[in-house]
Amino acid sequence: MANGALVRVLIHTDVTKYLYFKAVDGSFVYNKGKIHKVPATDMEALKSPLMGIFEKRRARKFFIYVQDYNEDDPKTHEGMDLTRVTTRELIAKYGLDDNTVDFIGHALALHRDDRYLHEPALDTVKRIKLYSESLARFAGGSPYIYPLYGLGELPQAFARLSAVYGGTYMLNKPECKVEFDEEGKVIGVTSEGETAKCKKVVCDPSYLPNKVRKVGKVARAIAIMSHPIQNTNDSHSAQVILPQKQLGRKSDMYLFCCSYSHNVAPKGKFIAFVSTEAETDHPETELKPGIDLLGPVDEIFFETYDRYEPVNEPSLDNCFISTSYDATTHFESTVVDVLNMYTLITGKVLDLNVDLSAASAAEE
Repeated sequence: MANGALVRVLIHTDVTKYLYFKAVDGSFVYNKGKIHKVPATDMEALKSPLMGIFEKRRARKFFIYVQDYNEDDPKTHEGMDLTRVTTRELIAKYGLDDNTVDFIGHALALHRDDRYLHEPALDTVKRIKLYSESLARFAGGSPYIYPLYGLGELPQAFARLSAVYGGTYMLNKPECKVEFDEEGKVIGVTSEGETAKCKKVVCDPSYLPNKVRKVGKVARAIAIMSHPIQNTNDSHSAQVILPQKQLGRKSDMYLFCCSYSHNVAPKGKFIAFVSTEAETDHPETELKPGIDLLGPVDEIFFETYDRYEPVNEPSLDNCFISTSYDATTHFESTVVDVLNMYTLITGKVLDLNVDLSAASAAEE
């Protein structure tokens, strides 16, 4: 998200000087078997086939309320305390139908399932505001930006930053074993007979399998194609969200496509990712609704991986373990996890009020 937590972290750390971003062309939602552009403005909403004419009026009123809402100004609250009013109650006030609710909750607020309907509406209103602010950043067709040369640029940029501050990197080390003292506190990491001593370890769940528990599974497909996704106005990069209800599933499916215009593939080639929280052991079957939208593919790869979260007590063992990546493609949930780890490690909360103009999208 152009205005999201990840971009704020990149600016805060000054990593932006090693990265170039380019706006993603389009944001789409799957509805009744078809892909539709997510309306980005009230003008687009009026033209969108996602809603009938009366529904559009109701939705417009809702969006104006969200746009004008300011937590610190009770005049904008219309008598509702959004820390108490549930999302369902707020939506009921505007009389929006289930179809619209589905699209607002999943394609704009980016909720992964429908639990948010029973939770306080403030979080959802903030998420919709984030979407519209991100959209306004680059005046493009979507609120998303993606690094030129792909996601591998993110760790590379942070590695450079670390080196500037005297960090040492040892890459491609096999079988890293975390070592503990008799009190169960971490004292080092051993690989190939050498031990790097340390007071704290930050790692993903694969390094400490006995300190994590399995919480789910992700099914993912990666496809190489020679054309853009159909019905996306020939977008060279696009995010499509398939809400769970449209698929008769318990969680959403995500489809992200990028291409040679982001320097991640040879000229004329497109790369699409389809991912979802797995509900069976058959990724091919489960991901079919997303894969069907791709059209002909040159090559496709499937994988499933387990999702873990830490169960250790970092204050006792000094091990800080991230949660596994979920099925989302927009990184908002990943950054929340990283920020929580930062607070656990340092005891400080990172202030993310930054000058957002410091990150600009690369020009054509």
